[in-house]
Amino acid sequence: MRLAHLCLAALLLAPACQKAPSPTETTVAPEGGPCGLTPDQFDTFVPIPAGSFLKGRDGIYPEEKPDVTLHVDGFELLSHEVTNAEFAAFVVDTGYVTDAEKSAAEGGPAAGSAVFRAKAGAGGLYPWELVSGATWKTPEGPDSDIAGREHHPVVHVSLADAEAYAAWAGGRLPSEVEWEYAASLGLPDLASSTSGAYGADGETRANTWQGIFPLMNAGLDGFQGTSPVGCFGADKTGAYDMIGNVWEWTSTPYGPGTNTIKGGSYLCADNFCRRYRPAARQPEETDFSSSHIGFRIVRDTKAG
Repeated sequence: MRLAHLCLAALLLAPACQKAPSPTETTVAPEGGPCGLTPDQFDTFVPIPAGSFLKGRDGIYPEEKPDVTLHVDGFELLSHEVTNAEFAAFVVDTGYVTDAEKSAAEGGPAAGSAVFRAKAGAGGLYPWELVSGATWKTPEGPDSDIAGREHHPVVHVSLADAEAYAAWAGGRLPSEVEWEYAASLGLPDLASSTSGAYGADGETRANTWQGIFPLMNAGLDGFQGTSPVGCFGADKTGAYDMIGNVWEWTSTPYGPGTNTIKGGSYLCADNFCRRYRPAARQPEETDFSSSHIGFRIVRDTKAG
C-alpha cells in the first residue's frame, strides 16, 4: 500500500477518531493484551503452491456436496482480510462511493445495509435490521464510526465494491476453488475440517460465536463483533482469519444474481451456522452488503 494513500486515509478517518470505539467491539486478545498485525505485516501476500485437493471434504450442508478432487494453479493470497484503513486509502485515491452509500443517498424502504442487532419481536428474535446509513465507515448506522477499528476488516461492501478495490490494488478476488484450496492447506490439523476454528480441547482459533445464537455469545474468543485482522495467529500457509471474523466474497457465481461467500464469520455458532470450515459455502446477492461480509484479494503468480 502506498504511504501517501495511507496518510491521506488517516486524515479521512481523523474526524471519527474524536469518538470512542463502539462498546460492542472488543479490541484485545482473549489473554487480555492487544492483538493484531504489526505495521510490516499489512499488505503482504503469501504464496499458495499449485496442487490438488478434495473440494467439499467433510461437507455438512447439501450445498457443500458432492466432494470432488480438483487441481489448482499456484497464486498469491493476501495474508489478511482488507482492513478499514486500507479501504479508506482506496477511497481517498479514487473517490469511490460504495453501493451502501449510494443506497443511503437514494433513500426509500430498501435503502441501507444489513446490521446484526438481535432484538425481540412479535415472532421471537430478529437478529438483522436494514439500516439506512450503515456503510463501511459508519458500520452500525449514521451515528457510529470506525474509530479504534482501523485494522478490523472492512464490511458493508458489495461484490462490486470488493472488485473495485481489488482492481485498484493490482489483484482480483479469489475464485471459490482457490479460496477453499488455500483454507484447506492452512488447517492446523489437516485431518480435522473444523480445526481452523477449534482445537482438540475446544480452544478457540478463530473469531466465531460461542454460545446459543442469537441469544447469548459467551465471547470466549475475546470478541463480540469483528476483531482486528491477525488476532488468532497465522495458519499453515501464513494467512490469517481464513476461518471466522467475516465472510469473504469470491468471484464465483452461486446462482442468478448471487456469488459465493466463504469462511463463516463471528456469527457462526455450533447451533446455527457451523460454516467455520473450508468446505462451507453460501450464496449472497451481489448488490447486498452487511456487517459481517468482507473480502481479501489474490494475485496471479508471476511466470519465471
